[in-house]
Amino acid sequence: MTPPVFEPGQTVVRREIMRGEPWIAIPQVCVQDDGDLLVTYTPGGTPMVYPGSGVFPVGEHPWKAAGSRRWRGHGRLELHWAGVEHSLFLFWDGPQRTFQGWYFNLEDAPRRTPMGFDTLDHELDVWWAADAETYEFKDVVEFEETGPDRYPGRMEQIRAEGARIARLLDAGELWWDKAWADWTPDTSWEPRDVPAGWESVAFETR
Repeated sequence: MTPPVFEPGQTVVRREIMRGEPWIAIPQVCVQDDGDLLVTYTPGGTPMVYPGSGVFPVGEHPWKAAGSRRWRGHGRLELHWAGVEHSLFLFWDGPQRTFQGWYFNLEDAPRRTPMGFDTLDHELDVWWAADAETYEFKDVVEFEETGPDRYPGRMEQIRAEGARIARLLDAGELWWDKAWADWTPDTSWEPRDVPAGWESVAFETR
């Protein structure tokens, strides 16, 4: 089946699959999609939905444990490339909606579904603040502690992706358009709902 290409304004459900189980679903808005680069936006107030049941061999999603039920703030923009094991998040803050920086979120390359795409956050991240001269790695300790259970057999692969991102940044190579920092959402875009039955939509397990 040909993977779906989404239209601007269409709801796109970002779903994380952990060890063969749906872990979380976040309904986003399609900004643009050409089949290779999928750009999505999570408006402030967007619900974060968790499965009602499961085995959860590594525990329920940490955001659920923390009581997080809705996205806060100005929203989050995400750039996803086909076959690439990270996405790029953009954040804004304050009354002037000031750009905060580039967040390279290591995660499974997007696997498209009829309602959106599946992925899995790898916890290890690279953050380059807008006012900083260079980047920094984040959540390194947490990744090393939880990774063997969450991503068995994949730790070295994930570390290698983080190192690849660092090499590209050190070389001054940009694989995204920095103009996204000035992007603003359509004022009509309100938080979306996750469709009923989201847990039962077929998925691939890594």
